[in-house]
Amino acid sequence: MSDSQGIKGTEVRVRFAPSPTGYLHLGNARTALFNWLFARHHGGTFVLRIEDTDVERSSKESEEAILEDLRWLGLDWDEGPDVGGPHGPYRQSERRDIYQKYAQELLGKGGAYRCFCSEEELEAERRVALAAGRMPKYEGRCRLRSPEEVEELLASGRPYTIRFRVDPAQIVVEDLVRGRVSFESAFIGDFIIMRSDGEVSYNFAAVVDDAWMRITHVIRGEDHLPNTPRQLLLYKALGAEPPKFAHLSMILGPDHSPLSKRHGDVSVSYYRETGYLPEALANYLALLGWSSEKGMEIMPMEEIARQFNLKRVSKSAAIFDNAKLDWMSGNYIRKANLSRLTEMALPYLRRAGLIGEDYDSQWLEQVVAAVRAHISCFSQISREAEVFFSFDACKALANGEVRRVLSEPEALKVLEALKGELLKMERLTAEDYPKLVKALKAATGLQGRPLFHPIRAALTGKASGPELALLLPILGREECLRRLNSIIGQLER
Repeated sequence: MSDSQGIKGTEVRVRFAPSPTGYLHLGNARTALFNWLFARHHGGTFVLRIEDTDVERSSKESEEAILEDLRWLGLDWDEGPDVGGPHGPYRQSERRDIYQKYAQELLGKGGAYRCFCSEEELEAERRVALAAGRMPKYEGRCRLRSPEEVEELLASGRPYTIRFRVDPAQIVVEDLVRGRVSFESAFIGDFIIMRSDGEVSYNFAAVVDDAWMRITHVIRGEDHLPNTPRQLLLYKALGAEPPKFAHLSMILGPDHSPLSKRHGDVSVSYYRETGYLPEALANYLALLGWSSEKGMEIMPMEEIARQFNLKRVSKSAAIFDNAKLDWMSGNYIRKANLSRLTEMALPYLRRAGLIGEDYDSQWLEQVVAAVRAHISCFSQISREAEVFFSFDACKALANGEVRRVLSEPEALKVLEALKGELLKMERLTAEDYPKLVKALKAATGLQGRPLFHPIRAALTGKASGPELALLLPILGREECLRRLNSIIGQLER
């Protein structure tokens, strides 16, 4: 018995199989996330497999960086190269003997054959096809060689690839996202499963690995859809049950072209280093091609996993919108634990030279609390928090907006009144602030913008920023007086 997602009972096993040839792209991270959500929704197994057969481009450093980014996003895996499992090894570079075994099995059954065609011969064949207006494909010259001819070529030491024999057939993919998709094998041609250097092809390795690891569902990007008919043929030839396939639409940039570096940095590591909360990025990625039945947008991972269903994955491409991500990240920052946020802020504040190794942690928490409503990531916090750490009256008055506010007829009157009220106070706390405002209103006869804008401009050197109810108590009575005296002195010159 199976449901609409192609699930038999709860036997769900999915995999994410990155190539360690660079950073973790946002599109690949979305694929990993959807697999993880599907597995967790069904109480299944999430497998991490490293596809590192591209020896020249793969590196241990890239593998470690990808794993670090996945963990940062909040994804964990039940089987993988670092945690083990019953179906390893989980790196393709450690599975070469397995691929050789199955390639030889196909050779023995006649499902594959040795191809001795040189690169030059294949290129000439490709040019002829293009000139005739045909799609290039291997025409099968070596599938017609006699056993004696093959033995003779082997004895001569001539290099060869192993090609899979593709017979005429219509191949139907019942895709869980895209519906029924049909392919004609006549357009595929006999494809290589093992190169002349003994390295395995992507399609063959993926099929052997997915069968070996008992993967039940392959959830991946739609750019892999053309690989699916080849893989279905391989499953059949190997006598293995194919998994269910679900191909996710691409993520596009704001210009509706595939998301790439021309839209800015598209690596997960960039968003981690820029100071986005991981749960915010994961939440946003989950909404790129999937939607909650109730239309919810901000949800913890556990709730997204509870609701996740392939039926609600869209066939249409998703648009990556940095403004929407910033909005979502800002929401998470405003609701996050303050101690955690302060800890996250430290490296950014240190890098900006605002704090050293010694700092008042309680005071710094107040600063973070005051500015977190104005940031969407922690690379912005130094700009917003700077007003608490330093002040220069001359620099402040060089700001045209600040000078305009402080040139208003009532501005100096407000600053003198504030100075006078502060001198009457022993301290300035959050509890004292309402009384201070009441006294200022009485002394100046002003309220709203005419009262508060000069105070902000004089104490911060900016026209906008943290709420004054937070700003003044954090600066404290002495610092507020110091800044007021400095600004008033400049204005009276």
